Amino acid sequence: MVKIRKGDTVIVISGRDSQPAKRGVVKQIYDNGTVLVEGVNLVKKHQKPNPMKNQPGGIITKEMPIQISNVALLNPATGKGDRVGFKVENGRKIRVFKSSGQAVGA
Repeated sequence: MVKIRKGDTVIVISGRDSQPAKRGVVKQIYDNGTVLVEGVNLVKKHQKPNPMKNQPGGIITKEMPIQISNVALLNPATGKGDRVGFKVENGRKIRVFKSSGQAVGA
């Protein structure tokens, strides 16, 4: 079971987007240990026009993946990043915040 999932709100704790800490929603998780977070790690990319895909050329701003270790799950009760653990309740394994023991998403 993964600690950070698609659709979770995360906060950047390390890297160039950590001061001030940016927040965003996880769009995608990759197998190599990186995540794509909305509005985080924006880069400029020089793109050639592609008439087959109806894409214009020029310099575009694009989101790039960030290491999963550089983000923490946002605890809505405290407004800070928090670590995640697991607990078995009613035969189901659920994610809980380490600081408070509350279920994630509850």
